[in-house]
Amino acid sequence: MNNAVIVLNAGSSSLKFSIYQVDAEELSLVARGQVEGLGTSPRFKAKDRSGTTLADADVTGTSPPQRFGHQEAFAHLVTWTRDQYKGTMTPAAVGHRVAHGGLDFIEPTIIDGAVVERLEKLIALVPLHQPHNLAAVKAVTCLRADLPQVACFDTAFHRGRAQVTERFGLPDDMFQRGLRRWGFHGLSYASIVDELKRTAPGLAMARLIVAHLGSGASMCAIRGGRSVDTTMSFSALDGLPMGTRCGSLDAGVVLFLLQLGRTREEIETLLYKKSGLLGISGVSNDVRALLASRDPLAAAAIDFFVYRAKREIASLTAALGGLDALIFTAGVGENSAVIRSRICKDLAWLGIVLDPAANERGHGCISHAGQTPSVWVVPSDEERVIACGTVSALRAAGKLPGCAEAATGASGA
Repeated sequence: MNNAVIVLNAGSSSLKFSIYQVDAEELSLVARGQVEGLGTSPRFKAKDRSGTTLADADVTGTSPPQRFGHQEAFAHLVTWTRDQYKGTMTPAAVGHRVAHGGLDFIEPTIIDGAVVERLEKLIALVPLHQPHNLAAVKAVTCLRADLPQVACFDTAFHRGRAQVTERFGLPDDMFQRGLRRWGFHGLSYASIVDELKRTAPGLAMARLIVAHLGSGASMCAIRGGRSVDTTMSFSALDGLPMGTRCGSLDAGVVLFLLQLGRTREEIETLLYKKSGLLGISGVSNDVRALLASRDPLAAAAIDFFVYRAKREIASLTAALGGLDALIFTAGVGENSAVIRSRICKDLAWLGIVLDPAANERGHGCISHAGQTPSVWVVPSDEERVIACGTVSALRAAGKLPGCAEAATGASGA
């Protein structure tokens, strides 16, 4: 019977998963998918490694839809895995994406009650992500307390960079208490570095800017495979404008809203859920819908997003002391040739020029051969980073069934 690592990435209304078979020195993707519509109309979707659909159906069960949450979703996943693979594959561990690790957690960490308590204290910093990440942890504990669990952190990739990049202009005691520029999307950035090591090793240690452009968006300056600086900071609000999040904002705006009588909860909802592309356009948080719309405010939202992206690229280039490659990843970065073209259009002064035909193809190098900086589209694979981190942590602790030796070929975190 084959051991499997299940990777979970929990959101407010979905539970994304990937299943990896664990061999002696490597991981093999078996299936990935999600349970979407938690609490409303749950639906289970799964595809194999080639993209062939394995399941796409409404989830029925003893719980009414409004009570079908993360625990029920995980239970359905375990049952489906058993039935789909007819007992030939058994879950041996679960790896979780956790948004914030704070000062304490900079490596994949085996989860116990004390770890959960410490991670709960960070919920206020990432209220859209951390509670749901931990809800998945608790769901697994309730259903399968025998399964070892490992947390992998989005903040960890950014730890160890120069302290000057972490500071705000606030008193030092506040910095020591954790009011600092943490950075997020670290699992995505780690996956890009790993992929470059395999496919473009000459770039892996170069001066890179990775543009993670999706519903959540950030950029990271990377040199020698390590974070130099990044656009997100204390929370997942800062930096680039996003689907519903505001991006960089003068703190005085929040003070002014308080003076107007807005409550903390109202301001939080405004900044996290009613701002960004949706807030400016009043049309949608989806770049595709905005590009298709004739509404002038939809165009204004795209203009703002592109402008801010160009500013951040220039800023991060200064932090790196030059640029060897610009890499687009995540939903918008990987799939929108229009957005890539518009961002790069006014960056010729930096040496960034796209090959239009390659940009339309949208994979690999999309600039002209021999050009520096080169421009790339590289899919991010956060789930594989989590799976590798999970196996590495458990093998080091001798807690992965049948694999007590130290990890030798499965570390990608």
